Amino acid sequence: MATLPAVFKKNESPAAAPQDAATRKVRAVRDPFQLRALPHEHLFLYNKRIDNSRLVREADPKSKQTCWSAIGAACVLGVLLTSAFAPAVGTTIAGYKLEALKIEERRLMEERRTLDLQQAELLSPARLDQLARDNNLVAPTAWQVSHLEGKSQGTVAMVK
Repeated sequence: MATLPAVFKKNESPAAAPQDAATRKVRAVRDPFQLRALPHEHLFLYNKRIDNSRLVREADPKSKQTCWSAIGAACVLGVLLTSAFAPAVGTTIAGYKLEALKIEERRLMEERRTLDLQQAELLSPARLDQLARDNNLVAPTAWQVSHLEGKSQGTVAMVK
């Protein structure tokens, strides 16, 4: 197959290589105290400060339309949510008002009962007699009563 790599060729096989001392390479003796090289030690990265404070961003003509579209969509969504929840909120508020009115009705009925009781106590015949005696308002005697004679009963006053 032509695409497979040829690892060994006939002239490069290990058996074909000569073993004499002249052709062998001499290895240098390595210092045992020398550290090995770090990966990517040969690279030097320089950090340069870039000041973009004076740059002005170029206006995007489509961004204004996109912004207004987003604002419009948010407003429409807000109106839809408000109109969807308005009946439920209105019903809840009406329920609170109804309960407040029921409580006020109970309070007013209790106050009315109390006022009716006080009125009955104030208008009792025993109390009225006591007040008459305290203020010298006794019933008149027979010689103190005078009956007024009225004109004929058939005449009626007319207003012109």
